[in-house]
Amino acid sequence: MIRSVAVLSDIHGVLPVLEAILAEPAVAAADLIVVTGDHAAGPQPVEVLDRLAGLGQRAVLVRGNADRELAAVARGASIEVPDDVVPWAAAQLGPKHITMLEQLPHPVTLELEGFGPVVFCHGTPRDDEEVVLVDTRLERWAEAFAELPEEVRTVVCGHTHMSFVRLVDRRLVINPGSVGMPYGRTGGNWALLRDGAVSLHRSIIDVEETIAQVVAGSTYPGRRKWAEFFIRSAASDAEALAVFGPRDGRTP
Repeated sequence: MIRSVAVLSDIHGVLPVLEAILAEPAVAAADLIVVTGDHAAGPQPVEVLDRLAGLGQRAVLVRGNADRELAAVARGASIEVPDDVVPWAAAQLGPKHITMLEQLPHPVTLELEGFGPVVFCHGTPRDDEEVVLVDTRLERWAEAFAELPEEVRTVVCGHTHMSFVRLVDRRLVINPGSVGMPYGRTGGNWALLRDGAVSLHRSIIDVEETIAQVVAGSTYPGRRKWAEFFIRSAASDAEALAVFGPRDGRTP
């Protein structure tokens, strides 16, 4: 049985921060690395996908909404996307990258020692785009988890780019936060599930150097502005919660 899993999410095409996390001793020592979606929609899409593919069977990649959208745009679909980087990133992908994104599963269930069956998803197990937050009311969580088997007592999600661990009516819910687009504070966020315990981690980065690396390693025309905003974590967690909050069905 799997004893330890390092969980990353929402890399969004930022290779230097991904490399910093992969170099962490606890990540390197983990039995598996699970990435819960939104891998490539950012300034270094090909580089990130190739790096993840190079991890081989050590990595389990889950589909995020941005992965689904990126593949659709790359195939010529006309859909609304939230960021100008998406059509540019889609145009960089080769056939193998598009196929890779199209074949990603959602959700994924793994048996972990000390946890039993753990569901890894992006938004929620039923919808890769559904928003649930640390302060989402229990009734909404119950709706999102209505189809889960009773024996699943742990759910790991992503999508909202903010780390948290909370109980939801006896189920443990973990969001590792974002690798490439963190809200609230700079650095690369990840989580470790080991022997029935959960810990949240942040890999400290040199922000200026990371921005310089992204700018040098990408041809996206808006890469500097993008990196300055997201790698500096210009959006606070309070601002992000204010934007995301209405999307979890809460009453104003």
